[in-house]
Amino acid sequence: MKISGSVQFPLSPERTYALMQDPVVLAGAIPGCEGLEKAGENEYRMKMKMSLASFSGAFEGHVRLVDPEPPHRFRMVVEGSGKLGFMKGEGLLTLTAKDGGTEVAYDGDAQVGGTMAAIGQRMIDTTGRMLIKRFFEKLAADATASPADL
Repeated sequence: MKISGSVQFPLSPERTYALMQDPVVLAGAIPGCEGLEKAGENEYRMKMKMSLASFSGAFEGHVRLVDPEPPHRFRMVVEGSGKLGFMKGEGLLTLTAKDGGTEVAYDGDAQVGGTMAAIGQRMIDTTGRMLIKRFFEKLAADATASPADL
């Protein structure tokens, strides 16, 4: 599944970049994430719960922030597996100053396998896009709620 789009944040690129590198903020923004635990430089172990149609289950995986070019871009790699199957995703996030804030453009790919894939590609595409939308909405809400704390 190919994913792309953009979101506007009310912060400078430097502050938006810092927000997107904060593991506490990321854990709160990733739908279903129950926590991120540092596993290495810019790498975190992740536990999450995922629901798709009438199926739900726990996943364990990793989130890695790679190829950093602060405050302009970085790549986010997410991998997880559980009883429902596996998921892998990778995306390039590019930050550009725009209209007194920052436009965050994202472009990447996501893959799922196992029981989740058997449900049907159309449902997976719709759910994936909804999860990405929720992720960015939560990040934007965090940015608006406490920009002085970043």
